[in-house]
Amino acid sequence: MTGNWHNEITSQAATWPHNFPLGAATKPDLETNFGSFQQQVFQWRDWADDKGLALTFAIRHVSGTVQSIPTHLTVPDLDTAVSLLDTQWKHRIQRGRAHAKQLAASFPQVADLGKILRAVDGYSDTDFDLLCSSAEWFMHNTASGLTPRQVPIEGLHAKWLDSHQALLKTLTGTDDLGLLSRHPQRLHFTYLDSEYRAAGGRTHDSATVGDPMAPPYCPETVIISENKDTAIHFPSLRKAISVEGAGFGGAGACASFGWITSCQHLIYWGDMDASGFEIVDLFRRSGVPVSTILMDLDAYQTYERFGSATDSRGNPLTVSVRKNLRCLTGPERALYEQLTDPDWARVRRVEQERIPLVVALAAVQSRPGPAM
Repeated sequence: MTGNWHNEITSQAATWPHNFPLGAATKPDLETNFGSFQQQVFQWRDWADDKGLALTFAIRHVSGTVQSIPTHLTVPDLDTAVSLLDTQWKHRIQRGRAHAKQLAASFPQVADLGKILRAVDGYSDTDFDLLCSSAEWFMHNTASGLTPRQVPIEGLHAKWLDSHQALLKTLTGTDDLGLLSRHPQRLHFTYLDSEYRAAGGRTHDSATVGDPMAPPYCPETVIISENKDTAIHFPSLRKAISVEGAGFGGAGACASFGWITSCQHLIYWGDMDASGFEIVDLFRRSGVPVSTILMDLDAYQTYERFGSATDSRGNPLTVSVRKNLRCLTGPERALYEQLTDPDWARVRRVEQERIPLVVALAAVQSRPGPAM
């Protein structure tokens, strides 16, 4: 019943009455432990009589005697089954039936009502009411030209709508709610060339994926920083641009701009923790051939004293599950494997902000050849 209750509520599964097997002991077990089995038989009979349920018996030959042993318990219907379970199941079936009644009345065209019941099983009353009111709105109105944030439904939030679109499409019987697609990603970056800035050029700029854009000078060096503050305040550097990497979300955006991917010196600088190396691996797999600075054991040992053992909420950092990061270099992998070693007793995060920017600048300037 636990896997099919949603269909049973909607009469999409004819499972009642149902015979539940009680298990069948082997002949040697019966003969060796017959006293214990006989006590169980008495208990099953008393319990079934008390609940008004029927038992199915089978004739077994035990040590030269003929015994009637129960093999199955017959439960006639869903309500009886629920009465034998805990109150959580009683509430689940009651809630499911109430949901089914409301959904069937409001959305009679829906074919697989049971599937929806299962999907909304954990919904609060507020979420379920919002789902129904939103679906009814989409059935009678058009959202063409609107973003999720602009849909005029009381109590509706854009994030809620984004995460519930699949159910809304099922209830409304449409493949498209008419909403505008999410806006394309944007990159934010800082021009580091002092001559350009001294001539009155802008310091900060942005570019939108899919919208052609070329910076005012062709960068010889691009430094992608995991953290925003580091990118914005990176020191002046000739023909260089500092890009806000935006963590895991920035790889695809950076890959969309040729002036980044084809740059002679393309550098990534992030935190020395498990996520930092996972981001490096993602950038490379996304077509952004970065090399790294200050993300190896030497840098870790130098700045370990500034490391952190807790997250932003003060909770202890846990050991990250080690992943197969195929795109790391040898020095990067050496530190990553230490940081993801359960027996590693040292700090598991050194944030890049704790390293002086002049040190990062020197690391960039000391690189002898083109980046990866």
